[in-house]
Amino acid sequence: MLRRKLVLSSLLLSGSCAVVLAAQQDTIPTADGPLKITPIKHASLMLEFKNKIIHVDPWSEGDYTGLPKADLILITDIHGDHMDPAKIKEIRKDSTVIVAPAAVAKTVTGAVVLNNGESKTIDGVLIEAIPMYNLVRGPSPGKLFHDKGRGNGYVLTLGGRHLYLSGDTECIPEMKALKNIDIAFVCMNLPYTMPPEEAGQCVKAFMPKIVYPYHYRDSDLSVFTNALKSEKGVEVRLRKWY
Repeated sequence: MLRRKLVLSSLLLSGSCAVVLAAQQDTIPTADGPLKITPIKHASLMLEFKNKIIHVDPWSEGDYTGLPKADLILITDIHGDHMDPAKIKEIRKDSTVIVAPAAVAKTVTGAVVLNNGESKTIDGVLIEAIPMYNLVRGPSPGKLFHDKGRGNGYVLTLGGRHLYLSGDTECIPEMKALKNIDIAFVCMNLPYTMPPEEAGQCVKAFMPKIVYPYHYRDSDLSVFTNALKSEKGVEVRLRKWY
């Protein structure tokens, strides 16, 4: 199986918020062996854990060259940069399990449906569906880009580590209320989700040990890192998503 070469160390740093730049794959120790994280593009990433491959929001605009097919696919929402039937078909096997909210399952047949607040253990991975939605931002007055209950963020438990995938969301109460998150992937881009400063303030509320900004397009990530620079125990990892 092809592994993408590590460019920089993935060790946790102590003290004030640390910023680590531009590795393509990180390896994080867990109680049950290494968890390998491969950023792909935008909101798409791959996790490797205990010989299982988990793809998140696979998208045809990402480079999947040499990457293995999925044992598990997580889909967060119905928008094309998250739900891409062509790419899902390409990377799935006969045995692949797809987990998605009900709105996605209308298009992606055979998906295991998890709605906000529900959880399920699949192949030893506990998957919890977390709300993701807009509070104020939308395409027109009275409408939101992401309605509450339609899409899922997820918290995965892998070898005792808790990994949070925000999906498309603003700084909602459910994110701020998260506890004991080791690794977080937090979105930021306007007009669809939230600006980097708001994302930084939300991270301060739940204090993950490691946070990856993703789904950020042309956002100024220095605003996000500056919002967290005085926070002890939070490591910001900037990776090449575009």
